[in-house]
Amino acid sequence: MDYLKGLNDKQKEAVEFGEGPLLILAGAGSGKTRVLTHRIAYLIEKRGIFPGNILAITFTNKAANEMKERISKLLSNNVDDIWMGTFHSVCVRILRRDIDKIGFDRSFSIYDRDDQVTIMKECISELKLNKDVYKERAVLSKISELKDRMIAPDAYINENYSNFYSRNVGELYALYEKKLKTYNALDFDDLILKTIELFNSCAEVLDYYQRKFKYVFVDEYQDTNKSQYQFIKLITGRYRNICVVGDPDQSIYRFRGADITNILNFEKDFKGATTILLEQNYRSTKNILEVANHVIRNNYERKDKNLWTDNEEGQKVVVETLLDEKEEAYYVASKLMELIQSGFSLKDMAILYRTNAQSRAFEETFMRNNIPYRIVGGLRFYDRKEIKDIMAYLKVIQNPSDNVSLKRIINVPKRGIGNATIEKIEEYASNNDKSMYSVMMDIDKVKTLSSGPRKKVREFVGMINEFKALSEVLSVNELIEKILYSVGYIKELEEEGSIESQTRLENIKEFISVAVDFEVKNPDGTLEDFLANISLLSDVDKTEDKENSVTLLTVHSAKGLEFPVVFLVGMEEGLFPISRALDNETELEEERRLCYVAITRAEKLLFITYAKLRTIYGQTSYSMASRFLDEMPKELIQSSTSNEGDFKAKYAEDNRYTSLESTNNNRNKFIEVRDYTRKPVAETETNENKNRYLDVSTGTKVNHKKWGIGTIVQVIDKKDDKELVIAFDSVGLKRLILSIAPIEIL
Repeated sequence: MDYLKGLNDKQKEAVEFGEGPLLILAGAGSGKTRVLTHRIAYLIEKRGIFPGNILAITFTNKAANEMKERISKLLSNNVDDIWMGTFHSVCVRILRRDIDKIGFDRSFSIYDRDDQVTIMKECISELKLNKDVYKERAVLSKISELKDRMIAPDAYINENYSNFYSRNVGELYALYEKKLKTYNALDFDDLILKTIELFNSCAEVLDYYQRKFKYVFVDEYQDTNKSQYQFIKLITGRYRNICVVGDPDQSIYRFRGADITNILNFEKDFKGATTILLEQNYRSTKNILEVANHVIRNNYERKDKNLWTDNEEGQKVVVETLLDEKEEAYYVASKLMELIQSGFSLKDMAILYRTNAQSRAFEETFMRNNIPYRIVGGLRFYDRKEIKDIMAYLKVIQNPSDNVSLKRIINVPKRGIGNATIEKIEEYASNNDKSMYSVMMDIDKVKTLSSGPRKKVREFVGMINEFKALSEVLSVNELIEKILYSVGYIKELEEEGSIESQTRLENIKEFISVAVDFEVKNPDGTLEDFLANISLLSDVDKTEDKENSVTLLTVHSAKGLEFPVVFLVGMEEGLFPISRALDNETELEEERRLCYVAITRAEKLLFITYAKLRTIYGQTSYSMASRFLDEMPKELIQSSTSNEGDFKAKYAEDNRYTSLESTNNNRNKFIEVRDYTRKPVAETETNENKNRYLDVSTGTKVNHKKWGIGTIVQVIDKKDDKELVIAFDSVGLKRLILSIAPIEIL
């Protein structure tokens, strides 16, 4: 097979490259996956490299699977021996084999964010800290940041000893790590850190993998953090055949610890490196690409390149100014309908926004108009209660030391093991530095428990031990079915008979299908492999596909995806770029890279919208257009005005729009003089004016400063105002005038 067929000159150069470090600077849509797959196939077929000597690291399992499928189509021989996956999945494989050398059992659990929150609650409680001050997720985010920077708890405590809050965060970090060890569990950051620890403490393990992986590939190198960089440096220490692919202009994960200097300094870190630029774009039209190029040129922290394309010139980028987020959603919905009539499908279209909070207006509008949609990063299949319950059973069977999973299912379905019993077991386990399950194995030692609860605990332990034995002989899907019927989970849902319980039963059936699919793809796969496979799924991997629906997602989630039609919404100062970036040049450059990524997701059509007025996070703000719009060449931009008259007429009956259109000139004057800031209406106008802009209707939930939560049951127009009849949970029905009511929309 000709592995160079269809490649451009620069792509061919990268595929045929010989030995040593190689940096492939691949612009958006320049065919980097094609280059990677062809280079790997070329090494195996033309250079005779054994597939097992190749390690390829991607940032999602989906990308890894796609690459493996492409390579297998290029080659006649089996490629299963190639190690291909995310940093985390690769590290799990290494740790499953050798983690016992650093004091963990090979059956360790992998904790997701919910599991971590559970542990952190325990830590905050044990250290008797104020839970209102030490928020679980905030502390965990700090711990994750410290782990990314490879800073240990003791080092952080010593460095911040004089700062009371930070010192306590350090103490929480230390206790959190201790509990993870006791539970024989790792969080996501640990997967890489423990692998580095293993390499640094066991020379023979490092030597084995350095010899094994003669060729190492890393995709999306601009998104690597310090620990990932250290892993790469260690594993490529012998042969130095490291090939990284990336684009500094698409480095958008600084908030997760991504370090853009990893790619900017590649030639310094790997002496003698060769750099190849891929600048031909195969995705977007000339106009879309030129708009993207003009925006990103305003950044200084980048490597110079200029994307170009042989694609058609295409239509101009549409930029539309709208009144508020409601009108923005209506506008997008109407455009979707127009595009469907012109031959596009809903699956061809995506709505990109800067923050998840922006999705609400679109969801409401799409539901009212029966427009199918899917949300990337919303409540996903694997986040549902019934799925997490089943997963917890499987995790306890695999790793009985997993206290978090154990506490989730010890009384689900109810089996007479109440909170008081659990607390006594947990207290005894903590005092004796043991896992809860090991205590339950010898429950008679817990003298504070009476005979009844002890009997229930012994029955539970017997059941789990039976499941552990069955896991050795049953397939994963057979084990799941055995658990569900044995513990009465299915029976409980069937007896409930509600629509919700029926949905849960359907989800459980789908989960069994996931297990069956896993077994087909992994004939030798174990329960351990199945759990790891699910634990390592990214947001994009977990999102359910619908046959024909518009996709709603943040720009961060859109990385690596492409759509024929893209709506980039909310392009306002303080929102995109985000407000915290306005006074920080480094963060502002990352926001610009994010804008560049958003623009280059579009293949044929790009619509950009911004609103003059937006309510988000409970604050109504006046807005001005994003500075990024000013960086786009005006000759490539058009305003969509062809149907503006019809559009305005269609919604003129909505008092909110007509009254706002006729508001006095103070608002317009205010907008004109604003200088890249977003100020809440409350700071510039009275509560009366602010309330006039609230979107209220029957069924709207509100919060009253004095009476709490209520539901609007009637809206009565009163000249320039509205009278609301609200049913409050605490005081019943109340009548309020909208303009002066101390309420906020929920």
